[in-house]
Amino acid sequence: MITARAAASFDPVGRSVATARSFVRDTLQGWGFADIVDDAVVLTSELVTNAVVHAGTSADVLCLRSDDGVRIEVADRYPEREIPLQATAVNMGSPDREGGRGLQLCAALAGRWGVEYTPTHKQVWFQLILPERPVGTRTAGPSLPADLLPLADGRVRVAVVQIDRAGAINAWNEDAEELFGYAAEHVTGKPLTDLAAWPHTPGTSTGIVEALQLSRWEGSYGIRGANGRVTPVYASHLRVRDTGGEPSTVCLLVRDHERAVLQTPLRVNATDTTTSSEGQASDPFEVFIGSPAPDDLDGLLQRTVERARDMLDGDSAFLLLATDDETELEVRASTGLPSARQRFARVPVEAGPGRYGSARMPAVHEDLTVVPGAVPLLGGTGMRSVVTVPLKVEGRLTGSLGVAAESPSRYSNEEALRLQFAADRIALAVESARLGELERLRRGSLSFLVEASDLLAGTLDRDQTLALMAQMTVPTLATWCAVYTIADQASDPYLSYVLHEDEERIDGLKALLSKIAPPDPVPTPGARVWSAPAEAAHEAALRTSMRSLGLGESPPVSSGIGTTLATASAVGGETVVLPLVARNRVIGMLTLGKPSDEHFRQEILELAEDLSRRAALALDNARLYSERMAISQSLQRSLLPPELPHIEGVEVEVIYRAAGEGNEVGGDFYDLFPIRDGAYGFAIGDVCGTGPEAAAVTGLARHALRLLAREGYGGPAVLERLNSAILDEGARSRFLTLLYGELWPQEDGSALLKVVCAGHPLPLRLRQDGTVEPAAEPQPLLGVMEDLELYEQTVTLDPGDVLLCVTDGVTERREGTRMLGDDGLTDVLTTCTGLTAGAVAARIMRAVERFASDAPSDDMAILAMRVPGLHKD
Repeated sequence: MITARAAASFDPVGRSVATARSFVRDTLQGWGFADIVDDAVVLTSELVTNAVVHAGTSADVLCLRSDDGVRIEVADRYPEREIPLQATAVNMGSPDREGGRGLQLCAALAGRWGVEYTPTHKQVWFQLILPERPVGTRTAGPSLPADLLPLADGRVRVAVVQIDRAGAINAWNEDAEELFGYAAEHVTGKPLTDLAAWPHTPGTSTGIVEALQLSRWEGSYGIRGANGRVTPVYASHLRVRDTGGEPSTVCLLVRDHERAVLQTPLRVNATDTTTSSEGQASDPFEVFIGSPAPDDLDGLLQRTVERARDMLDGDSAFLLLATDDETELEVRASTGLPSARQRFARVPVEAGPGRYGSARMPAVHEDLTVVPGAVPLLGGTGMRSVVTVPLKVEGRLTGSLGVAAESPSRYSNEEALRLQFAADRIALAVESARLGELERLRRGSLSFLVEASDLLAGTLDRDQTLALMAQMTVPTLATWCAVYTIADQASDPYLSYVLHEDEERIDGLKALLSKIAPPDPVPTPGARVWSAPAEAAHEAALRTSMRSLGLGESPPVSSGIGTTLATASAVGGETVVLPLVARNRVIGMLTLGKPSDEHFRQEILELAEDLSRRAALALDNARLYSERMAISQSLQRSLLPPELPHIEGVEVEVIYRAAGEGNEVGGDFYDLFPIRDGAYGFAIGDVCGTGPEAAAVTGLARHALRLLAREGYGGPAVLERLNSAILDEGARSRFLTLLYGELWPQEDGSALLKVVCAGHPLPLRLRQDGTVEPAAEPQPLLGVMEDLELYEQTVTLDPGDVLLCVTDGVTERREGTRMLGDDGLTDVLTTCTGLTAGAVAARIMRAVERFASDAPSDDMAILAMRVPGLHKD
């Protein structure tokens, strides 16, 4: 049954968290639920922080009192966030991290908790059960044997001293007289500070004057007695006021070794205890930080800011580490600040007026509104007072630690000394962990760049290079990546490739980037921030949200608020652009992005810059290779006949295979062309080598053959004149093997051939009975000797006969020490009786390819001609 309720709403600003804590604390104390106040305040603080800071919405807090406890509900207006279900096993992460701890703390501290959704709200609730204790009992301990009870004198004396508003003693009981030797009339009216021997540890303690002003205080100090000796005491101070409203402080004091009489049991974790099992004090570093792993830099820093905030009762705290050149400070941990101030945001060391401009000295700012910009990190957060101290190792600035509050004049030099003492205790550990992290990053960066270089060097395909660039950056360096390319100096940047670590976000990201102007192709090295994607995403999300609420035009069928908000979240963080510069020209831009409220760390940007230089060169090499291959392929096509003529009564088939990757022009060629009515010329040749020089001789040979043959020269005359033309090329000449012939189909179904074989593999004739014989005799090749005396040989192909002409790439096909050779080719040809010219050529090529497992190392050309004979009706 609900017996009381209290509700309040809080605006989406940082100061609302502290206000919500005060609201819950005052409400529960008013209801008499002091035992559960601390747990309730912690849980409320986390949930309200999630709402007003991280989600950026207002928060509604409702406290409900019942007979057995209290239920607190925190509602925000951000229902899209994914919440783990209690029924499923979900890893909620480490409790030491800054974000995402609200539900984990609910599971740890609350008796019951849950999450409820409505179309416009998300509500997280938790219920705290009152401890089942007898009335009037606040804490209790177990029964112990007598030898385990704390030691005390025969009679325990509790001195009761009351201090007025001015700090003077106005009450002194008999136990106080016995403990310290002063009669009441001798000390009444004197300040307690005259008697107190306060432990003056620089920067670690609160003075006696401040302690007397606190509402409650416990601790140890000394009282100087009448005999001049100091008696160590344990004290419990309570600030009260009389019926007239006059405040005073009641001090209960016992001997220090009898502190168990007054000491309140502390609710601390095992890792936070300040004494070991032997009863000896722990290292102050462990007292302040706890015990994160020595190499866990993030855990160490996050624990530091949280303890610093608690130590000075602040609303927020932050820790920045210096970059290698100490020109900037990089946010590495924070608590109580908006998420936009989260990790890896960078602040110049010498920025702004005031003492924060030199982060190398402690500074206390009583009111930041008086000196705007003194601490750039806190701009727009609602923080008014701040204390910052440097982290130094051997006199060198390594970072800065700060604690801030929403009220002005909160901190003084006393708090600065305390914070500086804590910073001095952790500086060396932080620097050691930071150097260890940097070393790991450098080793990882070196391995990453070596692997990236190998991958980029392993391809000369432009599209594959673009894909590799994006895949190497996502998710290693960034959450998403876009690559823009520039064809030439007169062209605009073109969006060539987009990748996101979540494949479902790629289409939305590509559509968003296509609608905004690309970044300017600035050749200046280094990363520069590009805000256009985040701005466009936020505008699109806002328009879609307004349309969904009926405040704008109806959204298209293909769009949805979920997709738009997801895209906005995906690109809402920091976006940087790195130029792709190769051979002193900007050929594109590499764009890297983070999701909402995330920043790039400096080491990642430096690594991305190294990668962009390698990627730019690889991309330009791929472009040059593609251009060269296109030119080579075009030239290769120009050296071969566009199509073969149809010859009545003769079947002709040609197969051509160029070796290599396609970027070198081959030296093999073939041709078949009409000379005059009823006569056709054919040729198959092989120029020594490949490349432009071989292509020049190939083009010369093919066109010279056609020209000379059509001028009426016979075979020997054509080749002798071609030999002279090749020799006239001088140093650019190449020797050439060539089989040239002329073909006349006959009326009886046969074909007459006149053939000249100048150094080329001999043509083979396959008869119908399966016999194979050379169809010509070998003669000198071209391009070597000036005076050639060539002759032609006449061959008649009967119906069913096949003439096979090949280049040496066919006969010299090798597998280890074996070579196909003329005999192997003859053996294959004998199995082709009765096949068409196309089938003969295909069988020869298949046999050549199967002869060896390796790819061919030389060009291959096959020309097969068959006389089918006359068809009878």
